[in-house]
Amino acid sequence: MVTIPEYYVGKNVLITGATGFMGKVLLEKLLRSCPGVKAAYVLVRPKAGQAPDARIADMINCKLFDRLREDQPDFAGKIVAINSDLTQPNLDLSAEDQETLTGCINVVFHCAATIRFNEPLKDAMQLNVLATQKMVSLAHRMKHLEVFIHVSTAYANCDRELIEEVVYPPPVDYRKLIDTLEWMDDKLVSLMTPRLLGERPNTYTYTKALAEQLVQQECGNLNIAIIRPSIVGASWKEPFPGWIDNFNGPSGIFIAAGKGILRTMRASNNAVADLVPVDVVINTTLAAAWYSGSQRHARPRSLLVYNCTTGGTNPFHWGEVEYCINMTFKTNPLEQAFRRPNVNLRSNPFTNQYWTTVSHTLPALLYDGFLMLTGQKPRMMKTITRLHKAMMVLEYFTSHSWVWNTDNVTMLIIFSSPNCYAHVSASRHSRL
Repeated sequence: MVTIPEYYVGKNVLITGATGFMGKVLLEKLLRSCPGVKAAYVLVRPKAGQAPDARIADMINCKLFDRLREDQPDFAGKIVAINSDLTQPNLDLSAEDQETLTGCINVVFHCAATIRFNEPLKDAMQLNVLATQKMVSLAHRMKHLEVFIHVSTAYANCDRELIEEVVYPPPVDYRKLIDTLEWMDDKLVSLMTPRLLGERPNTYTYTKALAEQLVQQECGNLNIAIIRPSIVGASWKEPFPGWIDNFNGPSGIFIAAGKGILRTMRASNNAVADLVPVDVVINTTLAAAWYSGSQRHARPRSLLVYNCTTGGTNPFHWGEVEYCINMTFKTNPLEQAFRRPNVNLRSNPFTNQYWTTVSHTLPALLYDGFLMLTGQKPRMMKTITRLHKAMMVLEYFTSHSWVWNTDNVTMLIIFSSPNCYAHVSASRHSRL
């Protein structure tokens, strides 16, 4: 088999969601570790008056791309920004852009999705399901496509305790739901959403499950793989340790704990905190495309699913997270902390609610009162409210544990490991 960098030589790659957290890391890693790639086409919509080209130019100026900039000063020339809106018919692509993409693309990475857990069902369906349907439809028209990678989530089937690397039957047929939502008003959809979700905690996990079924049903003869990461956090090694561009999810919680704002949180000490670094997820994604693409003539085409999780191989429990947070921030305190870090995890919801009032709400009200008395603008209660909303979203995941089968990921590691160390050159290409 060719090495991973060798596989991408001369390839034209299409990425959706390239301006998002994972998309940025994917773009950087692809260009840095696979310098032979011909071009990276990225679908970007105009935003805040900025054209796609301007958005990409701003994005690649961030620290994430410093290492790539040092190795390959002209890397920006390989990035082609395409004006597109995944919620619009035909992805809002011009006829010229459609012709370009269908005529040259070899690999598709579909990363775009809404990551807001509490998104209204209609919006979540539009971004997570219908956009995926449009991407699959576009992929069918690509004359030289070798592999289509769909990024899902390990929690798409969180109503199960054991999650295998297969696509499970969804709670409803996505086609019927799409047809139904077309004629329903928002109020009626809101009323029926809890019943539709069933045991799933939010519209995100629900629609990602439907998107997996769509990919399976509509892939036809496409060579497809699905990547299911768990809770994606800051980078482990690449391009440097600790990179993150937002405080969504657990990262914001950790910072709030370090600042002394967060003192209590509902979680089970024995539940596995399935946190996975973003660079591990991206390495898995690029390797999955390499494996499916390079093996497409050697084996029958089949939809491969990769559970990119850590709980089965390197379990880390929420009780250990609590200890690490407290020890880390006491040893290395953050600047301008609100008070001394001391977070406590509580599994009982009533106990947690009591301590939330005592250690969050009351101190925030007192501090805001002090700010008003001194002529300053109150801000702590606003911060606490946002923090509580974030914690409510995470409660389901910090209070439950799952067992994921990771045989395909293990297989991928075995097959790719000889390649991991074979391509280290003077330009410091990192290991995949």
